Amino acid sequence: MLQFITHPSDKYSIAEEVQMALEGGCKWIQLRLKDASDEEFRQTALEIIPLCQESEAFLVFDDRVELAMEMSVHGVHLGKNDMNPLLARETMGAETIIGCTANTAADIKGFKGWDVDYVGLGPFRYTTTKEKLSPVIGLDGYAAIVNEVRAEDILLPIVAIGGITIDDIDAIMQTGVNGIAMSGAIINSPDPVAYTRQALEKIHEAAEKYRKR
Repeated sequence: MLQFITHPSDKYSIAEEVQMALEGGCKWIQLRLKDASDEEFRQTALEIIPLCQESEAFLVFDDRVELAMEMSVHGVHLGKNDMNPLLARETMGAETIIGCTANTAADIKGFKGWDVDYVGLGPFRYTTTKEKLSPVIGLDGYAAIVNEVRAEDILLPIVAIGGITIDDIDAIMQTGVNGIAMSGAIINSPDPVAYTRQALEKIHEAAEKYRKR
C-alpha cells in the first residue's frame, strides 16, 4: 500500500498534489497541514474530499480529530503529541481508521492490544518535515524493528515513512514492512502522476516477491 502525504510546495496547490497522486493510482491520502488554522484546513479538505470520493480513495487527516468527524472522512493519523489513540477511538467509533506515529520497536509494542489500524514508522532518512526530531532508522533498523515486534505476535501493519524515494522501495519492503508513505519524492518529481504509478508498481512487485519467501 502507498500513502501519499500532502506537503505545501511552490509548484502545486494541495488539491493539485492530491489529484496527481490519485491519477497515479494512489488510494490512500493523508491531509497534513501542520501550520494551518482549522478554517484553512477545512477549506483545503473541502477541495480534496470530492477528489478522493471520485477515486474511491481513503482520506485521513493528520491530527484534527474534531474536523475529521465533522467532515466524515475515513480517519486520522496521530503523532506522539496528538490525541491519545484510545481516546480517539472512543470519540470516533469503531469504523474509523486510526494510524499512529512510531520511531522505535518500543513505540509499536506500546500499541499492543490497542485498537489501532497501522503505524507510520520512521524516519527512514532525514527530511525537511521531520527536522531530525528522531534518529533515522535505515534499512537495518527497519529489519530489526519488524523482527522484534513480529516475534511478540504484534501484527499491526507497519508503513515506512521519511524521505523515501522509488529507489528505496524494494529494499525497504524486503525488511517486512507492509507499506510505504511518500510525499516530497512525488511532489518534486518531473511527473508526479507517473512517479506515483511507478511507486505503486514497485510496492506491489516487492510485496509479491517477498511474500513468497
